[in-house]
Amino acid sequence: MAGASDRRGFFVTAFGRLAREVSERAARRVTPQRTFRPPGAVEEIAFLTSCTRCGDCIDVCPVHAIFKAPPEAGLAAATPVIDPAVQACVVCEDMPCARACETGALVVPRDGWRSVHMGTLSLDPERCIAFHGVACGVCARACPVGERALTIDAGGRPVLRPEGCVGCGVCVTACVTAPSSLALAIMEVA
Repeated sequence: MAGASDRRGFFVTAFGRLAREVSERAARRVTPQRTFRPPGAVEEIAFLTSCTRCGDCIDVCPVHAIFKAPPEAGLAAATPVIDPAVQACVVCEDMPCARACETGALVVPRDGWRSVHMGTLSLDPERCIAFHGVACGVCARACPVGERALTIDAGGRPVLRPEGCVGCGVCVTACVTAPSSLALAIMEVA
């Protein structure tokens, strides 16, 4: 009997991997250029099929961080996107953009911001003035998530905490170096 359950487990695992690979390949073909989505965005293919491009999430964003993707975005044209280099998401407590979405393209997570990860933050110590003896800390003070995402160590240098970072981009735009010592990359599909 153990042999049958071992085979079944093997096939379940193999088909699961195959389904994920097919989904990832389809997503790369449908949306070859990934974009930053508003908080609460579902997986990209589901997002594209459920988003009606109504603009309700755009209208309720208090800092106007959300805008419609341009026509050259292909199938993603007119869907809501964020460009953190232009205007970062400010991590509104009640997530009005996701609450305004009636189609399920944006969904307020049960645990709120704790499970939102719009982007992946990185730090360039060569560019960061705190690593060269200049007191700063602007990035950590600007972070709307706080020490759960970004803090300053005893030496005055920023310490990134990826598990708590939502990928909003506020610290990137607040950074005093030009270009910013912090960069935000689009989350890779797991």
